[in-house]
Amino acid sequence: MKIGIVVFPGSNCDRDIERAAEVVGSESGFIWHKDTDVGGYDAIVLPGGFAHGDYLRCGAIARFSPVMDAVAEFAQAGGPVLGICNGFQTLLESGLLTGATLRNTGLRFICRPQKLRIDNVNTPFTHLYSKGEVVDFPIAHAEGNFYADTDTIKMLEDEGRVVFRYAEPDGSLTEGCNPNGSMNNIAGITNKAGNVVGLMPHPERVVESVLGGTDGLRVFKSVMSWCGKGGVR
Repeated sequence: MKIGIVVFPGSNCDRDIERAAEVVGSESGFIWHKDTDVGGYDAIVLPGGFAHGDYLRCGAIARFSPVMDAVAEFAQAGGPVLGICNGFQTLLESGLLTGATLRNTGLRFICRPQKLRIDNVNTPFTHLYSKGEVVDFPIAHAEGNFYADTDTIKMLEDEGRVVFRYAEPDGSLTEGCNPNGSMNNIAGITNKAGNVVGLMPHPERVVESVLGGTDGLRVFKSVMSWCGKGGVR
């Protein structure tokens, strides 16, 4: 198993992904944003950070990097792709996922642990979780407010494409547990095929007890298991 980690100018969570891969026993390698080939990798991760300084909009410049054509081809062929925080925003800008992220409703950068409910366990990155399970992943963003038009939100809900939601410890959804104003408490979604997943919280920051928890470990164990089983769900 080998995970490809896409690095843009301004990425700052790439080493965290490398460490997460190491913890679960996966090989990994860095893919520079100007590369045009992602061959040799079983899964691709777009890490968090501030790609190209997040000028214009978060991910708006990164989506034009040469590597994104290769990532799109990899995804279209069924390859597992994960975008975390800024990586999620880049997937949204590139059209590999649907919707957008806006400024947090409080207009402040938020960095703290956050309860999430797992709503879709039929993806390469969540199939070792239980549906409805509540986990703790850190958040660190100023533009994490997920938005889409009413028809798109209905489509995401009807097709079961919401993967993570901001939740209370008991799994209930309230306005008070929504840190950024995201519609329907959405923290992460998947594409229609289920192989591309994006989320604002950071699972790679909770893969070792020394970091304060291990709830994110199964994101990386899941994709290893998925690839090892040839896509068994």
